[in-house]
Amino acid sequence: MAALGLVLLFLLTQATGNRDLYERNYALLFALNVAVAALLLLVIGWIVLRLALRLRRGRFGSRLLVKLAAIFALVGLLPGLMIYVVSYQFVNRSIESWFDVEVEGALAAGLSLGRATLDTLAIDLANRTRQAATQLSETPDASAGLALERLRDQLNVNDVVLWSASGQMIASAGESRFLINPERPSVQQLRSARAQRVITQIEGLEEVVPGGKGTLAAGNGTGPPAAANAAGRAPRVKAIAVVNNSSAKVLGESRFLQVTDALPAALVANAIAVQEANREYQERALARGGLRRMYIGTLTLSLFLAVFGAVLLAVLLGNQLAKPLLVLAEGVRQVALGDLTPKAALQGKDELGGLTRSFADMTQQLADARSAVQQSMSQVDAARANLQTILDNLTAGVIVLDMGGRIQSSNPGATRILRAPLAAYHGKALGEVPGLELFGKDVQAQFADYLGENAARGLEHWQQSFQLNAAMPGAPDNAVTLIARGAKMPGTEEFLLVFDDISEMVSAQRAQAWGEVARRLAHEIKNPLTPIQLSAERLEMKLTGKVGAPEQALLTKSVKTIVDQVDAMKRLVNEFRDYARLPAAELKPLDLNALISEVLQLYLHDTSGDHALLPIYTELDGNAPHIQGDAAQLRQIIHNLLQNAQDALEGKDAGRITLKTDYSETSRRVRLSVRDNGSGFPEHILKRAFEPYVTTKVKGTGLGLAVVKKIADEHSARIDISNRMAEGKIEGAQVSLSFAVVA
Repeated sequence: MAALGLVLLFLLTQATGNRDLYERNYALLFALNVAVAALLLLVIGWIVLRLALRLRRGRFGSRLLVKLAAIFALVGLLPGLMIYVVSYQFVNRSIESWFDVEVEGALAAGLSLGRATLDTLAIDLANRTRQAATQLSETPDASAGLALERLRDQLNVNDVVLWSASGQMIASAGESRFLINPERPSVQQLRSARAQRVITQIEGLEEVVPGGKGTLAAGNGTGPPAAANAAGRAPRVKAIAVVNNSSAKVLGESRFLQVTDALPAALVANAIAVQEANREYQERALARGGLRRMYIGTLTLSLFLAVFGAVLLAVLLGNQLAKPLLVLAEGVRQVALGDLTPKAALQGKDELGGLTRSFADMTQQLADARSAVQQSMSQVDAARANLQTILDNLTAGVIVLDMGGRIQSSNPGATRILRAPLAAYHGKALGEVPGLELFGKDVQAQFADYLGENAARGLEHWQQSFQLNAAMPGAPDNAVTLIARGAKMPGTEEFLLVFDDISEMVSAQRAQAWGEVARRLAHEIKNPLTPIQLSAERLEMKLTGKVGAPEQALLTKSVKTIVDQVDAMKRLVNEFRDYARLPAAELKPLDLNALISEVLQLYLHDTSGDHALLPIYTELDGNAPHIQGDAAQLRQIIHNLLQNAQDALEGKDAGRITLKTDYSETSRRVRLSVRDNGSGFPEHILKRAFEPYVTTKVKGTGLGLAVVKKIADEHSARIDISNRMAEGKIEGAQVSLSFAVVA
């Protein structure tokens, strides 16, 4: 509101100094004043209403605030009214004294003097132009240029032009010589010059002549009004005279001499100044009443704003004086209600301001003490949130149990390892989760022992390994191995159970152990096999023909059995040796498609055995680049996979084996897949298919896929085994290996 009032006063001041602006915008200024005054009145009314309500409610400081507001309002209102009365009388009397008859007469005399001087200049130029026209009467057009130059020097003028009767320039001297299109005299001017013999006119000084005319009488008459000086040329006097000769009279044509000369600069300036002063004086004399209304209106509107502004300022200043007491009273009330938020403190240097600051400091100290407690609680919440984040991202499983073994919380790692939706069983016992009955019972027993005998020995935790998923028929080692640790959480009646899946570690240890066993068996068993076989054959050779027919048949059969079993044991020992002593791969660039074709040649030409006629199909990607591999070991992989596929199709009609290669430009890897349409793998075999001695074959050793896995690891290849499904049914098995291409 204060900014609007200041802007409005500035506009009033500007308008008062410009009568036209004031008259054009008087209605707008008046409306703005009324609007600002109305807004100020509304604010004052709102403040008065608030004061009345405060008085009615008996709020602290209300009476003091009303008294101060009344005092300041009177202090601002009475001087303003006094100044307004004095200013009104001063303005009313001063305007009448501005206008005097002597001033008006002096201005009129100055204007007449300027007009007479201009008339004298025009008459003098007309006489000289008439004389010059007489000198040119016998001058032909061809030599008119030189004659005009002489005339220009004689007359001492700016420009001389000779025009034909049709308005065409014949010759010129002076400024017009440099103009591409000099200004031609009008037809009316030429007609007047022909009639009056000579005419004059003043251009560029139309303001000097009353009524806006720009011509002055000179010589034989007065010319027509001149055009406004739109080009911005300096004021000048122009004379046009008729030039006749004997030939012109015969032909009825005349020439016209135009002489132009600049008016003196001092004379022009004085004439304009006198004319402007006279015009402004006349306008103000006519608008004397308007001036009076303008100044008095400005005073009235300013007083109007000042009065309302004074009342508003009085209320605001009174409020500032009472504000410290009100702030202090409000702060005491809030503290009494338990509100310790920062209280307002005034920055004044008086005693009341210091009191509010002391009270605010006291309240701040109380708030700091309470916020310290809240901050400690928030830090606990933050620590709990951080702990939860850590638990959510742990690979290990974490479960919190109460004294009764009921699940209080768990992390995603526990759900992943136990393969059970633990979040849905919060509040229930761990043994109630499907598939974890035995595990929950064993864990509860471990915690019971921990609280009993172990607690007496001062143990901080217990640790035990568990196996989940009871062994299935035909797969005695199919289980998930867990290593679990439990402890009591301090300060609570809850237990912490942490566990991790170590099945892969156990599997790796088992593979390493089997490799060691295979190495020792190959060493211990292979040595006596050859003497056994030779002794049996020697015994048969020595006794042949020396015993009866029944005994001979029994001898032959027994020796054959010994020899066959020794050969079988040799093959088993060789497989043990191959698994335990698989040489390190020598990786070189090789064409996988060519290697597959080479291996398949053996199967296509070998017509002996039970699988000689089993069809083997290939789908080789011709765009597959070379891979890094050991040809001998990759050849063994292909043989093992084809042998397993043939064994899976044994006794099946329409058996089919497919070898396929694919190249992916995205991953830059070549994938080898061996598929069959047999019965597939049992589910429990799929989980441990690459472990040694895991097999479904009656005569198998379980080392085929284990060797494939070991060679794949040597080649940094990705290996995958799965059943081929269609409409929920198993339609065969597939083993895939993915090799990196040559960089």
